[in-house]
Amino acid sequence: MCRALIGTSRDAPKDEPEGTPIERIVSRAIFQSVTLDILLSIYTYRESTIDDMDNPPDARPQPPPLPRLSDPRAMRALSHPVRLALLEALGIYGPMTATEVGECIGESPTTCSFHLRQLAQYGFVEEAGGGKGRARPWKTSARGMSLSSEDADPNTAVAAQALAQLFSERHLARYRQWTETRAAYPAAWREAATHSEFVMFMTPDELDGLAGELIELLRDRYAERRDNPSTRPADALPVELLVFGYPIAPPHPKEA
Repeated sequence: MCRALIGTSRDAPKDEPEGTPIERIVSRAIFQSVTLDILLSIYTYRESTIDDMDNPPDARPQPPPLPRLSDPRAMRALSHPVRLALLEALGIYGPMTATEVGECIGESPTTCSFHLRQLAQYGFVEEAGGGKGRARPWKTSARGMSLSSEDADPNTAVAAQALAQLFSERHLARYRQWTETRAAYPAAWREAATHSEFVMFMTPDELDGLAGELIELLRDRYAERRDNPSTRPADALPVELLVFGYPIAPPHPKEA
């Protein structure tokens, strides 16, 4: 059964209408001008180059490539807090009707129906079969997507940057909400939640390689629980792990 998720229109910019109060459970990450690999079960992002996406290293088995999002119109269509919340809820909890997913994200069935149709127009969601009207269930069309703001086309680069910025705002809000509400969780969750920082001297290639290893490790961990709720332990909640990797000093003069 779907539990209320963080990151809906309640967390939208002030000019967006607010939804009903919801629980805060899930978190995600921050990016600026980067390539994003997004897993819709729980979003995962990787900073890399376009060449990395087109030519992944073959030293070890690679997971299936994520669909490439390159249409700036689709990026702009996705750059809406309600639509992102719908994708998150469907990706985490599986097929739902507009009414059911609306309960998750604190929006009305009418609002969800409209935004689901817009997402379907650009191939982000599709009907799961069965039911009619608002009683028809929807599902995500793919487990994730890849996009890059390092694109030769300026319209695509701008649209990707705007989408990445929206992700980053949502992610920071969700993590901040966890820190503010952690006292409401049982002691086991408060003790298990982690916030770690490591500083290493690395080259770009080393950072890229380490990021790939971490994402490969995390991408399929407990994967069966995404698709089969019966395999989830009774006390399991959706948990987000964020992977950040970025330089904290300016580049050497010869690299600038």
